Amino acid sequence: MGVGTLAVVFVAVLASFFMAWALGASSNSPPFAPAVGANAIPTMRAAFLIGVFAAAGAVTQGGSISETVGTGLIDGVSFTPLAATAGLFTSALFIALGVRTGYPIPAAFAVTGAMVGAGLALGGDPAVDTYRRIVTFWLSVPFVSGSVAYATAWLLRHDDVPETMSIPLLGGFVGYVLANVDLTIIPGPTPTVAGFVSHRVGATPTLVGSYDVATVVTSLLAGVAVFLILRRTMVQSVDAGVRQFLVGLGAVVAFSSGGSQVGLATGPLEPLLADFAVGGVALLVLGGVGILLGAWMGSPRLLQAVSREYSQLGVRRSIAALVPGFLVAQAAIALGIPISFNNIIISSVVGSGLVVGSGGVSRRKIAFTLGAWVTSLVSAILMGYGMYTLLTTVTGIE
Repeated sequence: MGVGTLAVVFVAVLASFFMAWALGASSNSPPFAPAVGANAIPTMRAAFLIGVFAAAGAVTQGGSISETVGTGLIDGVSFTPLAATAGLFTSALFIALGVRTGYPIPAAFAVTGAMVGAGLALGGDPAVDTYRRIVTFWLSVPFVSGSVAYATAWLLRHDDVPETMSIPLLGGFVGYVLANVDLTIIPGPTPTVAGFVSHRVGATPTLVGSYDVATVVTSLLAGVAVFLILRRTMVQSVDAGVRQFLVGLGAVVAFSSGGSQVGLATGPLEPLLADFAVGGVALLVLGGVGILLGAWMGSPRLLQAVSREYSQLGVRRSIAALVPGFLVAQAAIALGIPISFNNIIISSVVGSGLVVGSGGVSRRKIAFTLGAWVTSLVSAILMGYGMYTLLTTVTGIE
């Protein structure tokens, strides 16, 4: 590998780290914004927790999406250092444009499009099956997250279900799901808390698929534990219970956000650093550190701005918007599909607003945003193709 190529690899690593920093500073603020808006936690403490939980999620859950972005978007070739640099640089331009115009461009759209464009310019073939899975998931997100948000908002507003029960029930459900999310730090054939317990206990009767009695019992115990903790707090003080749930839910969603976002930054490096025996956890740690620093350095200001928007939504509608954020992000991680929290949160906010008869968001802005997303995806493909071609011509490196 020549000096010029090594220099390009170094630039690609810096671009990846900067992308992770930008994601930490911008994409991970929504989870704790409702808690800040409700005065449940100070801004600086929220920024600290965002960094910690998002970085933890990046390291323990980011591998599947990183692999998809790095090796699953193009068939027939592996991304070269120059192609990875072209893709990351193009993505950064689109994200910066979104911030500048006030219509945030989903990082997943920008990165996926840019890497596809660079890969096609490199001479690769379209990974049609992967594209079909990704597009199907993206199109289903508004309907799924909006429906879950609607159901959650309905539960929280329903007169027959007191808040001393509805909030603990939601917390218990989140606890149940958490016991079944994949974590790379857990050994065994099924890297989940419930799967680890099942493996340690030994063979128990199978109920559905790979779920045996031990797995289900462990999941239920996790859910019941969260339910009882929240229930006790809610009985003593409803406001204190809601604040506790907001902070806990924010931590869980920030964790999921880190796991779903880090692969957008580290994925392009996967095929590059394999030659240096670097990859996997080491890359996720690099991305996790970038997200951590980005959250600590850049999220306080955004937290203040976003928390004002969530304050206008109200605490309960904010909860209804965050619950599907957690569920959809975990589904994307399990399937290895790059996803953007902008897509999830906007759909959830609209869905939760339908309970009171209005989405609370300008229809014109929603239409403009959707148009911007589609345009950004297509434009990112074209610009990624052009960027790689231009850099190849200028540098003489392929």
